[in-house]
Amino acid sequence: MESRRNVELSLLLLALILSVGAYVIVGLAADNEVPSGSAGYGATLAGLFLGAHMVLRWKAPQADPILLPGAALLNGLGLVMVRRLDYAEAAKENYRPEAPAQALWTVLGVAVFVAVILVIRDHRVLDRYRYSWLLLGVVLLMLPVLPVLGREINGARLWVRIGPFSGQPAEAAKIALVVFLAAYLAERKELLATATYRAGPFLLPEIKYFMPLLLAWAASLFVLFFEKDLGSSLLFFGVFVILLYVATGRFSYVAAGLGLFVTGAVIAYNLFGHVQTRVATWLDVWAYYDDRGFQLAQGLFAMATGGILGQGWNQGRPDFIPFASTDFIFAAFGEELGLLGVTAMLLVYLLMVFRGLRIALAAPDDFGKLLAVGLVTSFALQVFVIVGGVTRLIPLTGITLPFVSFGGSSLLANYALIALLCRISDEGTPAPAGRPAPADPGEVTVVR
Repeated sequence: MESRRNVELSLLLLALILSVGAYVIVGLAADNEVPSGSAGYGATLAGLFLGAHMVLRWKAPQADPILLPGAALLNGLGLVMVRRLDYAEAAKENYRPEAPAQALWTVLGVAVFVAVILVIRDHRVLDRYRYSWLLLGVVLLMLPVLPVLGREINGARLWVRIGPFSGQPAEAAKIALVVFLAAYLAERKELLATATYRAGPFLLPEIKYFMPLLLAWAASLFVLFFEKDLGSSLLFFGVFVILLYVATGRFSYVAAGLGLFVTGAVIAYNLFGHVQTRVATWLDVWAYYDDRGFQLAQGLFAMATGGILGQGWNQGRPDFIPFASTDFIFAAFGEELGLLGVTAMLLVYLLMVFRGLRIALAAPDDFGKLLAVGLVTSFALQVFVIVGGVTRLIPLTGITLPFVSFGGSSLLANYALIALLCRISDEGTPAPAGRPAPADPGEVTVVR
C-alpha cells in the first residue's frame, strides 16, 4: 500500500532530524561550533535509510512501516552517543575513536537489511533448509570455544578473531537457530501438543517429544559453562520455551522449561566462580564498589545524576563508566537524557516488539507465525536482559543493547532480523487489487 510507505517515509525523516540534531548539539557542547562533518553525516544517514526505504517500496510494498524507522532512530542516537563518548575519551593515552567504526558497521548493517529483502523473496524458502540452519547455528555457537579462534574478553568467551576481524558469532547463531526451531515446531506441533499420560497435575506428551526441550537446555548450558555467558544462555533457552508454548499451547512445557533453567542456573552457580561473582554483585553492589561492582555502581550513579530530564547532551560524565559504549550505553543515555529520554527509547523498543507480534498474528502460515514470534522474542529478551542488568533488576550480563551499543556483530544481526520481519509482514498483508498474493514455493502454477 502506498500509504504504508508514506508513513514509513515520514517517520524516517523524523528519525533523521532527531539523529542529526543530536549530533550537532553534541558538537556545539564540545567545541562551541557546529561539527565540520555534520552535513556529510546527515547526507550519509539520509542516503542509507532512504535507500533502504526505496528498496522496501520496490520489493516489499506491504511491509510493516514502523520497523525500519525505529531501527534508524535507535541506530542514529547510538551513533551520537558513541561520538559523544569519543569526545570524552580523546585526551586519554592510546585512545582509539569508536565512532568511525560504528558508522562503517551501520553502513554494512543497512546493506545486510537490503540484501535480505532482495534475496529472500518468500520467507517459506527458509523452511526447506531447516537442518542446514541448525548445523550453521551449532557451528557458530561452538566457534568461540576453539583454542585458535576463540577469545575471552571481560570474563566471557564470546569472541572470534580471524586476522584483523573479530566478532560474536552467537549473534548470527541466534537467527539461524530461530529459523530451525520455527520450521521444526511448525511441522511437529500437533505431536508435541498431544498428551498421552498424566504426571501429577500435568498432562504430558510422550517422553521422546521432550527431547527438543532437553537439547535446547543442553545448548544453553553449553553457552553458560564453556562461554561463561549467562545472558546468551538465558536468551537462547527463553526463545525456545516461548516458541514451544506458542506452537503447542501447553503450559507444561513452560513449567518444565523453567524447572530446567533453574536447575541449570543452580548447577552453574555452584560450579563457576564468575556466576557467583555476578550474583553477589547484583545482591549487594556497594560491598564490591572498589572492585567488581565498580562498573555497575557507576552506572547507577550516572542514572541517578540524570534524574527526570537529564544533564543534556555532553553535559554529564558517562565516560566514568567502564565500557560505557558497549555494556552500559543505556546508563550513559540515562545520565544525559534522563528518565524521559530512556523511557522514550524503551517505548520505541516496545513499539517494535508490538509490531513484530502483530506481524506474527497476520502471517499466512505456521512457519511464518513461529518465525516472527521467535525473532521478536529474541529481540525483546535481548533488550530486557541488558536493561535489567544495568538497572540491577537481574544479574548483569554482557549482552548489547540492539541498534544502540557499539559493536558490529549485534548491528548486522539485528538488521537481518528486522528485514526478515519486514519480509513476513509483506506476505502477511492482504494484497491490493491488481497485485497477486505470493504463491507458496511448493505450488506449481499452471498457465492456461
